[in-house]
Amino acid sequence: MKGAMIAGACAILPVLAMDGTAEAQRAQAPVYVQQGVASWYGPGFHGRRTASGERFNQHDLTAAHKKLPLGTRVVVTNLRNGKSVEVEINDRGPYVRGRILDLSRAAAEQIDMKKSGVTPVRLEINEDNWRLSDRDS
Repeated sequence: MKGAMIAGACAILPVLAMDGTAEAQRAQAPVYVQQGVASWYGPGFHGRRTASGERFNQHDLTAAHKKLPLGTRVVVTNLRNGKSVEVEINDRGPYVRGRILDLSRAAAEQIDMKKSGVTPVRLEINEDNWRLSDRDS
């Protein structure tokens, strides 16, 4: 009888271990990925109201995206140099064809794209950084 109980417990252990590992992998894997061209904006918009209602501060790590929920935290990676920055989506845009994101001046500086003005990027959002906003419903 003891042998059967031990065998049964051993049969469950791999399933529990695999489930825990799979859960950990899901938690680390991004739930949203997008690649495209980013630009940056700053001085001309500094102090103006953003789509979220707050005042734009070019020195904060923020960004504008056309559709992502306001308040969502996004990791942006410059595909030319591999540098990354985490920003909060607090505005709408960019309104230039072919671009997917407008970064604040500070965020552009963090990933060394300020001088070039535009760069190819990868956006990643993890599940715990995804925010649903009442304003976007």
